[in-house]
Amino acid sequence: MPGVTLDAVWDVLKWVLLVLVAGFIGQFGKSFALRLIERRRRKAAGSDPNVSPTPADPRVEIEKARLEARAKIEKKRAKAEVKRSKKSDESEKAG
Repeated sequence: MPGVTLDAVWDVLKWVLLVLVAGFIGQFGKSFALRLIERRRRKAAGSDPNVSPTPADPRVEIEKARLEARAKIEKKRAKAEVKRSKKSDESEKAG
């Protein structure tokens, strides 16, 4: 390959590596920065930065999940009722 030197290949490889590193930093830099900021806030608050915060009371979490599940079921029932009423309206119009 005439005109292609080792220096030219090395220059191209350096640019390719630079672009790959910049892409990696762009992809993961934000989440890493947010993690560092959170760690610094926890350290400033006096808690251990390596320990994740625990819920105050597991019973509260269970009750919250139960209420959310009940609301979801009620929403599904209401949706089914609307669907049934629409279906019966359509059958009355057709009949």
